[in-house]
Amino acid sequence: MSDPFGSSTLRVEQPRRGPFARSQYKVMEEDGTLLAVADETGERGRAQKLQTYFPGKSELHGRAVLLTTPDGTPLFVVDKEQGRMLTTVRSPEGEVVGTFRTERVGRRYVLHDAGDEPIGEISVDLARNNFVVADTNGKQVAHVRKKWAGVATHLLTTADKYTLTISDPVAEPLRTMAVLTAIAMDMILHESKDIT
Repeated sequence: MSDPFGSSTLRVEQPRRGPFARSQYKVMEEDGTLLAVADETGERGRAQKLQTYFPGKSELHGRAVLLTTPDGTPLFVVDKEQGRMLTTVRSPEGEVVGTFRTERVGRRYVLHDAGDEPIGEISVDLARNNFVVADTNGKQVAHVRKKWAGVATHLLTTADKYTLTISDPVAEPLRTMAVLTAIAMDMILHESKDIT
């Protein structure tokens, strides 16, 4: 499988688990065929685990997920640094593919390539449920929609569901960054389950 994300419509889901669960995601085709899984890398220390027990600022702590094929072949690492300002996508060998840089928290993010050149941006609606990915000319190349699952699910579990539609053809590395937008935005904006 040379391009596991070749489809123009994908689903990204975070399994329903307690609010203190590790970061996990599934990337699927529209029909539910599993393409990749992501799980938090490394072990968290006791202080980091305790920080997740108290709502309010857990999204400010750094975390990274390793995205692999279902058989375990590494694809990418999505690494959200402490705070909300920088999330880096790396190859399994550690080479930077691109970055999500916060321009306005919760509203606008600029995408950069490995050479730190801007390649696009993400605009976010007020509810933080719709993410429009555009190239540097302002042309929409992808749309990510977060499904609202209700207050109890939002506040008490990690369950989030996203639909990604890509307006192919989209050049690399912008296409990869567009595919990983749901995971990056979830880590930056939604994972803590804060009421903001």
